[in-house]
Amino acid sequence: MDHQPKFFENLSGTGKAIGVLTSGGDAQGMNAAVRAVVRMGIYVKAKVYFVYEGYQGMVDGGDNIVEVSWESVSSILQVGGTVIGSARCKSFRTREGRLQAAYNLVQRGITNLCVIGGDGSLTGANLFREEWSGLLEELAQKGKIDQEAVKKYAYLNIVGMVGSIDNDFCGTDMTIGTDSALHRIIEVVDAIMTTAQSHQRTFVLEVMGRHCGYLALVSALACGADWVFIPEYPPEEGWEDSMCVKLSENRARKKRLNIIIVAEGAIDCHNKPITSEKVKDLVVQRLGFDTRVTILGHVQRGGTPSAFDRILASRMGVEAVLALLEGTPDTPACVVSLSGNQAVRLPLMECVQMTQEVQKAMDEGRFVEAVRLRGRSFENNLNTYKLLSHKKPDAELPKTNFNVAVLNVGAPAAGMNAAVRAAVRVGITEGHKMFAVIDGFEGFSRGKIKEISWGDVGGWTGQGGSILGTKRTLPAKYLEKIADQMRTNNINALMVIGGFEAYESCLQLHEARSRFEEFCVPICVLPATISNNVPGTDFSIGADTALNAIVETCDRIKQSASGTKRRVFIIETMGGYCGYLANMGALAAGADAAYIFEEQFDIRELQANVEHLTEKMKTSIQRGLVLRNENCNENYTTDFIYQLYSEEGKGVFDCRKNVLGHMQQGGAPSPFDRNFGTKISAKAMQWISKKLKETYRKGAGKVFANTDDSVCLLGMRRRNLVFQPVAELKNETDFVHRIPMEQCSQLQMQAKYRHSLASEHCRVQKSYFN
Repeated sequence: MDHQPKFFENLSGTGKAIGVLTSGGDAQGMNAAVRAVVRMGIYVKAKVYFVYEGYQGMVDGGDNIVEVSWESVSSILQVGGTVIGSARCKSFRTREGRLQAAYNLVQRGITNLCVIGGDGSLTGANLFREEWSGLLEELAQKGKIDQEAVKKYAYLNIVGMVGSIDNDFCGTDMTIGTDSALHRIIEVVDAIMTTAQSHQRTFVLEVMGRHCGYLALVSALACGADWVFIPEYPPEEGWEDSMCVKLSENRARKKRLNIIIVAEGAIDCHNKPITSEKVKDLVVQRLGFDTRVTILGHVQRGGTPSAFDRILASRMGVEAVLALLEGTPDTPACVVSLSGNQAVRLPLMECVQMTQEVQKAMDEGRFVEAVRLRGRSFENNLNTYKLLSHKKPDAELPKTNFNVAVLNVGAPAAGMNAAVRAAVRVGITEGHKMFAVIDGFEGFSRGKIKEISWGDVGGWTGQGGSILGTKRTLPAKYLEKIADQMRTNNINALMVIGGFEAYESCLQLHEARSRFEEFCVPICVLPATISNNVPGTDFSIGADTALNAIVETCDRIKQSASGTKRRVFIIETMGGYCGYLANMGALAAGADAAYIFEEQFDIRELQANVEHLTEKMKTSIQRGLVLRNENCNENYTTDFIYQLYSEEGKGVFDCRKNVLGHMQQGGAPSPFDRNFGTKISAKAMQWISKKLKETYRKGAGKVFANTDDSVCLLGMRRRNLVFQPVAELKNETDFVHRIPMEQCSQLQMQAKYRHSLASEHCRVQKSYFN
């Protein structure tokens, strides 16, 4: 039942009514999902109803079930929690309660329900669907509805979206709210680290996750925590000794702080709870370290949703409406999930049953099985954490006699340092000697290369920019000097972390192999650029952090515009010719329009957008937001658009412009970029180890790799991480504009999401389903 979003010209919701409700615990991003359902529903000409206070509102009826308009969901995208309320409902668990709920829905002609909540809420929705025809028959027997209504509203369609900060639902890589909760945790960890270093303290942080350790695990990975306790992977017998030895060793290495993260549901191998207080007491008694406990609690549920959650919820909301419109009486209830970079539909009850299986496996002590059932994303995170957090004694490490160099190329991107740390630590674990190159290929040509140890990269995950230093210089003019340095230092493999320049550099090294044998070694490129313009990958390290910086600024600007009224802001984003930041920033910030290179526009469209904003100023939302990618059009510059809007909007609205500039490159990396950089770097280093073994020639006593598949770029393609030879990617690259050729079709699809959710007046100007 796997399904990818499609947009149909003849898609119509005429005559249909959709109800949307949030149930269970709240999560940041629920409002973005509600907004997407409402606007996509109205876009396809369906009626859309809010069901206030979850199932309780459905049972109570009356003013709790209200038809909504386009404007009803304005200004909720950036608000945490859920504006339509959520409540636990005992009465819905009874047949009488469900009978009353069915009556309230039939009165309004609602036969399509979009439920945003956890597994309990979705299970309740599925039961309601299964009972629906029986409930209608009972209502008819009691004379509350006639037989015509029983026939007309014969079946109920259900689509679920999972809103839960714990990421505890099987079948989806991420649930709505998880990324925002990680933002809250990492903000606290980063703040605590500075005070802990000042006093040489140990901090024990308790995070949410009664039955699922995802938040604890990923935040431990993202901040390089010394130890983590999660319910799915209890520590072995004697963990108290192991943990104290590890903490002592770190202090002996001059590390001034220790961070221990505890999930609230953490247990030992006998299913006994491990609490933050217990861990603190152990550290104080055994080691005498100054130790503090911080319990984050409901801080993790609060605050504004991250860019990732807004985009995820918006895409899921659009897909949920499509699923409802395509539903038939035989279609089982489905849940909209995220797999890699794809929105997919999966059978709801299969996912619920698998989620319940995890708890059952933990209760029965089958922890390996519990980890497997959590899914590949959870398993990868756990394996990566185990690889990077505990260094084996030198005597236990293998010795390969291979030297591997790591360098950054191109502009700085947040998350580069996390990738370098992972590469160094996995390389050492694999038995290699690791070298760091300072200042990219320019530094390489000057011999700025040094050996780097496990401890040297401690604390790097949370650092922005590039600690190694990075330059845009390509290797072409230094080939001879770089070859000399590789020979002098006996470099057997290269990991190049950077943007389009990193990709282009490795193409140059590949093409220079016929002249310089030194380049006949395994080479791996990791895409790291805020522009997200590297061929062969849907995501680049750094793009998420930049997107969050844009969205945060847009939120502030919208707030400013709401106060002054009748004001339109034109915001210029970076990205070269790649419209990723402007397009996704517009989707996440709820902009009225976005101008990008991949979606050509002319003066007629600019004029239409001015007219749309003029109409918008007659409504209650008297503000406008327009994003422009820096190179979207050489003639329609930011100044031109600003002057055009100012002139045409005279007397109706005034205009301001804002060029965001290098603030998009700076700042601490987002949890997503730390995690993504760490995971793909670890995977790349394992690939390098494999290639080194395959290409080592015993007779000659050296590595010799000259096939196309020994110079690869590791990218996220739809649902998988894939190694692709750069020689093959060359044919997919527009070198003039420095973007992948397929970028246009991908961004146009994302733009369709944006168009369907943008302002009501804007959407009538253009047919977006062509």
